[in-house]
Amino acid sequence: MSNSSSISHFLLLPLANTRQLQLLHFCLFLGISLAALLANSLIISAVACGHHLHTPMFFFLLNLALTDLGSICTTVPKAMHNSLWNTTNISYAGCAIQLFFFVFFISTELSLLTIMCYDRYVSICKPLHYRNLLGSRACAHMAAAAWASAFLNGLLHTANTFSLPLCHGNVLGQFFCEIPHILKLSCSKSYLREFGLLAVSACLSFGCFVFIVFSYVQIFRVVLRIPSEQGRHKAFSTCLPHLAVVSMFVSTATLAYLKPPSVSSPSLDLALSILYSVVPPALNPLIYSLRNQDLKAAMWRLMTQRF
Repeated sequence: MSNSSSISHFLLLPLANTRQLQLLHFCLFLGISLAALLANSLIISAVACGHHLHTPMFFFLLNLALTDLGSICTTVPKAMHNSLWNTTNISYAGCAIQLFFFVFFISTELSLLTIMCYDRYVSICKPLHYRNLLGSRACAHMAAAAWASAFLNGLLHTANTFSLPLCHGNVLGQFFCEIPHILKLSCSKSYLREFGLLAVSACLSFGCFVFIVFSYVQIFRVVLRIPSEQGRHKAFSTCLPHLAVVSMFVSTATLAYLKPPSVSSPSLDLALSILYSVVPPALNPLIYSLRNQDLKAAMWRLMTQRF
């Protein structure tokens, strides 16, 4: 038995038990992280340099790319380091920092996805009010609110989680520091306070999801009434990528946090965590750029100018 004051490090879940598989996981994570870094950097550069892309939709997409970069850089490098050097250690301070930035970027991403849904709703259902509701100042305020609220959320969860006494060892059943796995090490009923905060966060996340679903119901009702097939195609081309990103992110995160303990296993936890923390930063740029001709053209011009 040990308490939190005597814990200097945590032991993370190894991605594999054999050296060959560890190196394979290292190569896979390296490929995913490089793809995410390159694709998201291209989106940020294309939107920043392309004056015709200075619209609310691409402004929020730029912010989403920033969160994806932060998210992939929070969890993957330590996992790659551990796989390459055949270790599972992470320091106590390193775990706290990783947890803070993970909650920070995940919270920001959900807020931005909700705002992007509102942007699509206004542009399709209330086009005459678009400039009034989503002017440059309103967009800046919404983005700032998303980042600031996520920062406070990450700070609150991190401070509360690491204030708990830990007496059930230091072995985490995850390849990065995650709140539910740290709470399993607590030996105090104070962990119920963090569960309460998680419940509040879950309710807010569910509220965002309900807003997104309701907005898309209204959007599709309007789109299906558009007489022009080209107009319907253009509307769907801007909505379907966002809906795909939201569905993948929310469904995997919900399964990871709300699945019953009876179906929990290290392999399932690992698979779900990869699906909502590692895969989206690499897939989001691909999903958004494939169906957006303006963004594809801007990214292509940027690449041809550089190379």
